[in-house]
Amino acid sequence: MTPLVRRVLALSASIGVVVAGAVVAPTAALAAPAPAPSAAPFLAPYYTELDVTGDAQVTTADLEALAPHLGATSSDAGWADAAGFDLDDDGAVTASDLALLSERIIYDDGPFQIVEADAVAMQAAMNAGVITSVSLTQQYLDRIAAYDKVVRPTGVRPLNSIITTSEVALKAAAAADAIRAEKGMTGMLLGIPVALKDNYNTVDMPTTAGCGCWNGNQTSSDATMVKGLRADGAVIVAKASMDEFAINLSSQWSAFQPDGTALTVSSPYDTTQTSGGSSGGTGAAIAANLAGIGFGTDTGGSIRIPSTYNQLVGVRPTVGLASRDGIVPLALSQDTGGPIARSVQDAAIALDAVVGEDAGDPVTARQAGKVPETYTSYLDGESLKGKKIGYIASMLGTNPITQRLFAQAKASMEARGATVVAVTAPDGFSAIVGEGSGSGPEFNHDLQNYITAYLNPAVSARSLLAISQSPNIVPGRASNPYGQRAAVTASTYQAWAGPQGSHTLQLAKGKQIMTAFMDDQKLDAVVYPTGNPYGTIGTNMRLSPNTGLPAVTVPMGQGLSTEASTGGVNLEFLGRDFAEGPLLGIAYGFEQATHARTTPAAYGPLG
Repeated sequence: MTPLVRRVLALSASIGVVVAGAVVAPTAALAAPAPAPSAAPFLAPYYTELDVTGDAQVTTADLEALAPHLGATSSDAGWADAAGFDLDDDGAVTASDLALLSERIIYDDGPFQIVEADAVAMQAAMNAGVITSVSLTQQYLDRIAAYDKVVRPTGVRPLNSIITTSEVALKAAAAADAIRAEKGMTGMLLGIPVALKDNYNTVDMPTTAGCGCWNGNQTSSDATMVKGLRADGAVIVAKASMDEFAINLSSQWSAFQPDGTALTVSSPYDTTQTSGGSSGGTGAAIAANLAGIGFGTDTGGSIRIPSTYNQLVGVRPTVGLASRDGIVPLALSQDTGGPIARSVQDAAIALDAVVGEDAGDPVTARQAGKVPETYTSYLDGESLKGKKIGYIASMLGTNPITQRLFAQAKASMEARGATVVAVTAPDGFSAIVGEGSGSGPEFNHDLQNYITAYLNPAVSARSLLAISQSPNIVPGRASNPYGQRAAVTASTYQAWAGPQGSHTLQLAKGKQIMTAFMDDQKLDAVVYPTGNPYGTIGTNMRLSPNTGLPAVTVPMGQGLSTEASTGGVNLEFLGRDFAEGPLLGIAYGFEQATHARTTPAAYGPLG
């Protein structure tokens, strides 16, 4: 399936076409080879009547013939050449016409390949009856069983990316198949298997936050974001591992392990390296194709760091775009949940499902009137054209691999029509990135509120102090950080995170400074490397959480065998409050210009 087709499918979804770019064929009971283009049932008039190339079928060639005429209207001098592509007879050639044409394409990709499959490819295959959600979900469960807890021939450690797999995932997948058979594709996540970081409440799996002390935390409700995913038809296939209580970047976890022991999550590209954290399990699982799309949480880098370590797209949304209700917190001044995916398109599709106002998280009231119908409408391969993107030289660091890749990324963006300029950091910038994380002063307070609202009554560790005294936690964390943070008093918390707390005021000031800076410089985004290969760069990770502004991180390349590391490095784009749409568009344009992500060689198709 070509990038053009994928773009068309996303556009189709954005304008409400029920079948976003793939034929709705009778749902097959079992996976079967794709039908040949000449199969009689599929070449009924519905599938041929919009053919514009004269070969009696609708293919990507028809889409490519239409594409140059996008934007043409009946008042244009060349309308006679474009009029045949105005399929909805509205006097203009638009994305709607692309969507109408793409509906008629027969799935012709051959047998479905799960490795690196995106949501659109999965939907096309399910719509055509090549696979079902049940078979797709089973394939991911099989990959988890085969790959997650074993050492691969070229590896050193297991991935250890999954804590729990769902016992009802196949039932949920069967329900999605039934919906598709009755109503067609009702949404872009229908039947798509999703892995969640194990701090999202789920009614069908425990929520351990990575800690053995909470093995029994079976909640009676889903987190609000999980409700959104299920409402869109997603199949929650597994709970991904995480650094215990999201404290560190090492992604060590003790859930369901013997007392006094812990596992470490490995990067599938190099299992001697951690996958980053704290959403390290999600990062490793999605990179190794153990689920379709993943979700993590980010306080000070916990979505973006696993994304750069594992060559993934990560979205840290504006604080207030997606509800945190039902997610085990670290510091609510900066916490936010968001997608981790193999493509910008998948990240946009996933984000659509989880946004919305929620009384359970009052900060979401800020988003009123600021959320588009769909973030996929911004996915334009030409989105970099005319954009002005600024970078602050001090954020590039000194690592030669990162500097080389940034120079290449800059050239790629400029080749696509962007202006990329060095800018001087605004006054107050040092205070923004120098502000510490709220995970110290806020954790005790925010965790206790979660415990009161959601923790299963059977769990005995019902305070941070009790957690610090439990024998089933990651070794070495009893006194520091747990004991120290349990001693934070209410007055200390208020002085930091209260309405007039120093942290509260600094975060608000940071947002004001960076927004004014982008406005004054007429910037569409600020860009910087997310990190170095398997490492971070100074205070880069603090810019987004210390302003509350959204950030999208995208692979920009890897180290060479002749360099110090072959690890990946991501490029991060920071935008304005609730400007995830334009930011995803820019990130998509960069992704399409570079296609920098690679597949981890040790985790290919099952034999």
